Order: sequence, then structure tokens, then C-alpha cells
Amino acid sequence: MSLLQPTEPIEIMKQKAALRALECVRPGMKLGLGTGSTARYFVDGLGQKCADGLEVVCVPTSEATRAQAAELGIVMAELGALGRLDLTVDGADEMTRDLHLLKGGGGALLREKIVAAASDAMIVIADDTKLKDHLGAFALPVEVSKFAHDATAAALHGVFAQCGLSGAIALRGGETPFETDGGHFIYDCALGKIDAPHELASALVLVPGVVEHGLFLTYATGAVLAGADSLTELGDL
Repeated sequence: MSLLQPTEPIEIMKQKAALRALECVRPGMKLGLGTGSTARYFVDGLGQKCADGLEVVCVPTSEATRAQAAELGIVMAELGALGRLDLTVDGADEMTRDLHLLKGGGGALLREKIVAAASDAMIVIADDTKLKDHLGAFALPVEVSKFAHDATAAALHGVFAQCGLSGAIALRGGETPFETDGGHFIYDCALGKIDAPHELASALVLVPGVVEHGLFLTYATGAVLAGADSLTELGDL
């Protein structure tokens, strides 16, 4: 088994971050496996380690990650059977130096947050373009129930106005909506700079119809950010 061989500079950076996080994995760990283009490199590297004899058990955060892990022979289990996890490794669409994250571009935010919340530690892996002074340049994903989802979208406008925010709210996929693994829709909310993410997060969970949102503010304990010629570590690895 050999590692993926990326050729694009940004993909090489993603793999570099993923392989650094892989050094934090120890035999016997219970791991959460993230979703997305950067997490894919971590799962790929983990598969090689497992083929070489590393024994771990993992919980994937999406059906796509589950399929990749299964193909690589990685042992998996249900989160309920494992209880707490030792470590989750996942990517982010944006992050700040205080380890606030904006996630959900890959459409797995609900499962990602469930797994992150059940983990003793979470390492974020990303290329260094994802590091921002403030969250919000990337549209905030909000996962909603399909039932009366347009009414939920209207309520989101009210929440954003109360928080001093505004911007376009678009149903992901438009006329053929993207459906999450849990059978929900996602609205992508172009809010610009989010000055008070904790206030916004608290308000969003009170909206009937909102299943989850992409603000991950209390989960990450460390991060690895790869540049073309650099590797930056934040928090604890």
C-alpha cells in the first residue's frame, strides 16, 4: 500500500498537515475520522499505518469517509459502542488562532460535531490559507430539517438580524438540493465577518428546524497548518 501522491501545491500542503497529525496517533487509540479533502489524506496515511500493524478503532464522520476507511482495511465501530474517543482529526473551512472553526463545506457538519463532542482531543488539519483573523468569509453552513425548510430559512434571517449580521442565504444545490447523510438540507449563509460567534451559535440552536450549524467553537484542542515551506502548530498536539 502506498500513500496518495498529490501534485497540486495546495494538495501537497494538505497532505503535509495530515501526516503531521498522524504522528500523534498511538496504538490502541479510539479515533474519529473527519470528512473532506484534507481529512482524506489523514485516512489514507492511517490506512497505511494499519496495514503495517497499527491497531486502532475508528468512527467515521460520513459515509464517504466510511467507504474510504473500509477500502483501506481500517477497523471501525459505532460511536455508541466505544463511548469516548481519544482523538478526532478533521479539517476546517476556516479557523482562527484561538481554535474557533467554521466547518460544513463538505456537508458532514452534524456527524462531525457529534464525533468531535465525544472526543477528548481534536486536531484540525488544513493548509494555511484556512487561517483567518475572523470567521465568516466562508459561508456558514446551517443544516436544517427538510420539513418546511423555507420557513426555517426565513427564521434564520431574523436571527442574523438580531446578531447584527446580514447576507444571502442559499439552499445548497438549489433546485436539486444537496442532502446530507442524515437526510437534511443545508443553507449556506454568506454573513461576512462574524464578530460574536458564541452569541450566534447560541441563537441558531434555538431555531426550530435547525439541526446543526457549522460553528465549532469549543472542540479543537490543536491544529496543524501547512504552507508551501512551513508547518505551523497551534494549541496542543
